[in-house]
Formats: sequence, C-alpha cells, structure tokens
Amino acid sequence: MKVKKESTRTCISCRKSRTKVELVRFVRTPDSKIILDPSGKISGRGAYICLDEDCFNEMKKRKRLAKELNVEIDNERAVELEEQFNELVKKKR
Repeated sequence: MKVKKESTRTCISCRKSRTKVELVRFVRTPDSKIILDPSGKISGRGAYICLDEDCFNEMKKRKRLAKELNVEIDNERAVELEEQFNELVKKKR
C-alpha cells in the first residue's frame, strides 16, 4: 500500500513550506481577476499564504501578492480580499 505524500507549498510572506491544507490560495484568473480560492482548485496562477494575520499584513505591506501574480491590485479589491481572508481565518479557528 502506497502512502500518499502531502503536497507542500511556500508562503509568499514568511517563505515557510507548509502543506496545502495549512495555506490559503489566491488566484489570478485567466481574465486577470484576483480571487481567494479556499478550495485550491480554481484555474489560474496561484500564490499561497499562511492562515495568519501577521503573514497577510506583511504580504500587504510589501505588495507581495501583486508581485507574485504579476498584476496590479487596486485598493478596493485589496480591501475585499482582506475581508474574505479574515472571514476564512475565523472559520478555520
């Protein structure tokens, strides 16, 4: 019987390697929209971050999400993403 190996990804903020289950995925869709992907299955370029407000704040401060996904993120969208992220953190606790 084979043991399935857990997929790991690196947080774009703290650069720690974790399993996909421990991270949240943001996606740049083919039409260049940035969305939060709790399922981890939406098609597009993805970037992962820890389920940690400190990591999110550091990512926001250094604009790492925009750099990683190679797209501009306006302030309105950034606020929406932060609200969605905070809701997800509350659900996971």
